[in-house]
Amino acid sequence: MTLPGSFINPSIKPLTQDERLSFYDVVTPHLSANMSRNIGISGLQRFNKTGKLIGTALTVKVRGGDNLLGYKAMTMLEKGHVLVIDAQGDMNNAIIGELIKLDCVRRGCVGFVVNGAIRDVASFADTPLYAKCVIHKGPFKTGPGEINVPVSIGGQVINPGDIIIGDEDGLVSFPYEYKDELLTLAARHAEKENAIKEMIASGAEDQTWYTALLREKGYL
Repeated sequence: MTLPGSFINPSIKPLTQDERLSFYDVVTPHLSANMSRNIGISGLQRFNKTGKLIGTALTVKVRGGDNLLGYKAMTMLEKGHVLVIDAQGDMNNAIIGELIKLDCVRRGCVGFVVNGAIRDVASFADTPLYAKCVIHKGPFKTGPGEINVPVSIGGQVINPGDIIIGDEDGLVSFPYEYKDELLTLAARHAEKENAIKEMIASGAEDQTWYTALLREKGYL
């Protein structure tokens, strides 16, 4: 019998290219704003300089500083997967670097989320990567670990198959079944903000997008 701590579960089919493209112009603030401003991954740094992260989570849970099960997860990647590694926040040993990145991208991986350390940071300039820190020390390779189990990163539980969206403002994840509703709500949010931008550009003295709130609270 396989016990908790050593589960290796099948991967969830990733988003199609068209589904990924539907999120291309959606920014993370508009997604989190429509999830009670209480959903999102905090505490990770963005290390890529260009590129947006849009994909489906393939999750890995490893012992801090050990990436053996990361290798196994690499063999399970499909085009559109995001490799999400929970290394328990350990910052002493890098979990991934350039070689792993190159082979993952070859297999169709569209980006990385690492609750731990990474190295060879320059090689990720054009490949989406969010992690705790950079360190030159490499990983151990003894295990144990799990694949495609729920992981907790930055105050957010990420399940296998969750959609991961990352940009310069951070990371958001959510289950696939909320995809269409969130796309609709994010589009409405963008329209609202565009109307506010037009009001600002008009030079109107009474900027009701915030003065109305000040009046409601008794400050005007």
